[in-house]
Amino acid sequence: MYEQASHALLNEILLKLKPEIGNHRLRHFYTRLGANFYAIHSLFKLLYGERADFKEQMVSLVETLALRYIERAPVLRKSDLARERDYNWFLSQKWVGMALYCDRFADNLKGLQDNLPYLQELGINLLHVMPMLDCPPGHRDGGYAVRDFYRIDPRFGTTEDVEALAATLKRRDMLLVLDVVVNHTSDEHEWARRARQGDKQYQDYYYVFDDRETPDIYEQTMPEIFPVTAPGNFTWDAEMGKWVMTVFNTYQWDLNYRNPAVLIEMIDIILFWANRGADILRLDAVAFLWKKMGSVSQNEREAHLLLQLMKDCCQVTAPGVLFIAEAIVAPSEISKYFGEDAINAKECEIAYNATLMALLWDAVATKNAALLNQGVKNLPAKLERATWLNYVRCHDDIGLGFADSDIRLAGYEPAPHRRFILDYFTGRFPDSPARGLPFGENPKTGDARISGSLASLVGLESALESGDEAAIDAAIKTIVLLHCVILSFGGIPLLYYGDAIGTLNSLEYLADPARAADNRWLHRSYFDWNKAKKRHEAGTVEQRIFSTLKKMIALRKEITAFADFDNRQLLAVDNPNLLVFSRSDPQQSRYRVLVVVNFNDAPQRLAVESLRTYGFVQPEAMKDLCTGARVMAENDALVLPALSCLWLTDQDR
Repeated sequence: MYEQASHALLNEILLKLKPEIGNHRLRHFYTRLGANFYAIHSLFKLLYGERADFKEQMVSLVETLALRYIERAPVLRKSDLARERDYNWFLSQKWVGMALYCDRFADNLKGLQDNLPYLQELGINLLHVMPMLDCPPGHRDGGYAVRDFYRIDPRFGTTEDVEALAATLKRRDMLLVLDVVVNHTSDEHEWARRARQGDKQYQDYYYVFDDRETPDIYEQTMPEIFPVTAPGNFTWDAEMGKWVMTVFNTYQWDLNYRNPAVLIEMIDIILFWANRGADILRLDAVAFLWKKMGSVSQNEREAHLLLQLMKDCCQVTAPGVLFIAEAIVAPSEISKYFGEDAINAKECEIAYNATLMALLWDAVATKNAALLNQGVKNLPAKLERATWLNYVRCHDDIGLGFADSDIRLAGYEPAPHRRFILDYFTGRFPDSPARGLPFGENPKTGDARISGSLASLVGLESALESGDEAAIDAAIKTIVLLHCVILSFGGIPLLYYGDAIGTLNSLEYLADPARAADNRWLHRSYFDWNKAKKRHEAGTVEQRIFSTLKKMIALRKEITAFADFDNRQLLAVDNPNLLVFSRSDPQQSRYRVLVVVNFNDAPQRLAVESLRTYGFVQPEAMKDLCTGARVMAENDALVLPALSCLWLTDQDR
């Protein structure tokens, strides 16, 4: 877009750039800069236009973008051009992801490369390697307390090893996802070290105060994220003689994005890792980027403006790179991290579907889909050029973040229902087979979240201990049906390492003083390669789970109806135990796949007539795509096996 004031400034900035920038061929860079500059200038002015150094900061920003573009390898520039032409490439059904810890899966980056065949055997072609940047040994927070944003922790390898992994993945038609922690740094970061030494420039990189007056104003409205292990939002730093904002942990200092230098530093870091070969960057804790007195300091309007700026800048230098918003927030807030629209105010192309995840766990505990149906019906709409990341488990705890209004509409009262879910998965509820632990329990409110591996939460651990074959079978079926949903729901399914072989809880973390107080390490165990070998032994738990998921993943990639083009329709049916939705083929609109999920531990009936009202021509003789068999109606109803998920069609392609 041409706008006189912004382009007059752009011309002025280009004259001030470092001379060496003009020595390079930058045709594509200047084209993209011109196309995006009005938005970049407008956003930067909204956030920083009152500052006396506004123009100097704009020059610094454009120089950063140009220098990182010059550094960008030819193969990555070629990929950028291809993705600009095929801009919906990431909406394809062919992508299936896995998140893992490098050291816990394969010791280091070279070992990870050696074990890529395991991932490809399963069908994984999008790899999220959890944070690997340099962190202090005793205060790592699982890799989210970064001491150096440009350095890989030596335990994993080197930056060159990351580039080698990215190149290998590209040859295998796989994508690499890396983390950038945008909200905070370790208190041992160079910026924090200089702030401690009294450097005012770097003290302005953080929220730093001489006394408690201003922190106390913030505390009146800011919630505690970890009320037991890290109460409050500020920490006294004796060496600096000041209070510093530390929302997550005392050793993680929150960055002050009121300072444009912080934003420019972070954009440089984002582009650095884009240039190392990352296809997708997961931006951590984006909901917390802007702090405001008198508010909860989450989901602020300015946080969205910052993300829009980051995205516009990335599109100038590395337009083929996508962003994931790590925003585990209320359902009404999640979709806002896609942006206001896909052209002028875009943010992140991908966001975690935390609401669906929580609703799935509710269905497991209640053995019905009443709240799940209500919650799915009210999921916020996403942008056309955006998609969800759907998952069952991840490295984090499980929060019960569904809306109170949906709980009531499903027939429950919010507080007692959440208490039931918590009690069920932590084994406090009578006859519950789950083996989870409460995480972050707030003694004031009784609220808590849930830790535990997928297999242990669905009862596989307790079933194996008792030797109850029926319970083992039920747990395996539950693992399969949960993955069946995320593979067909619409978006990118993200598996968690170990879940495909039924990995149980591990108590090894209790022996490590640095981890013992954080029971999320219960489900962050070392990958058991001896257990993984059993995936090839007929009849084992590992083989039953792995082979079924492998088949479903391969089938998903063939079903173009599972591509994410807003082509899902939720079907209202009379049976509350069932989740039923259809996916239409964007290439052949008349071809649809009916997904039917039975969360109950008894067979359930689905009335044929209810399917006819949604346009299914022959619902009495549906074909199950997973088995190829016909599912015939009995007494005008399809009978769905206990704990099952079926992909059905009444048409031949």
